[in-house]
Amino acid sequence: MQLDLEAKKVLLRKIPHGLFICTVREGDDINGFTASWVTQGSFAPPLVVMAVRADGSSHGIIKRTNKFCLNVLRFDQKDLAAVFFKPQNGLGGRFESTSYTFGNEGLPILDDAIGGVECNVVGSVENGDHTIFVAEVITAKLHKDSEALNLSSTGWSYGG
Repeated sequence: MQLDLEAKKVLLRKIPHGLFICTVREGDDINGFTASWVTQGSFAPPLVVMAVRADGSSHGIIKRTNKFCLNVLRFDQKDLAAVFFKPQNGLGGRFESTSYTFGNEGLPILDDAIGGVECNVVGSVENGDHTIFVAEVITAKLHKDSEALNLSSTGWSYGG
């Protein structure tokens, strides 16, 4: 039986996804991107699992530093998610649209997000056009609890 590409697309797009801003830092360079393929992977230790496009600039920074921060967006931050989703020239330009502070691990935590978790990569799987990073949550900063942004509420589709 051959793979039905249309059925695969429809079914994989039914998997629910949150929308996050993943931030990274290498020396004085910071970068960030909108991440949607994210899930919790373990309670003890607390692990998150995130797929990152292999040809993105942040991918290389994560591989070299073994660190990233997941910023959880509020339900009304679709426009901010769009800023970090668009391609950019060079590093850091997206941060002109939002303020941030550096967390204990030195990673940008967006001031206007629900909060962020700084993570250390403990494993990865490189296969296909994305790398799966498994990371331990090292710090957690909660600014203000709110309903989180999810992909289905934006009308966008990423997947399939």
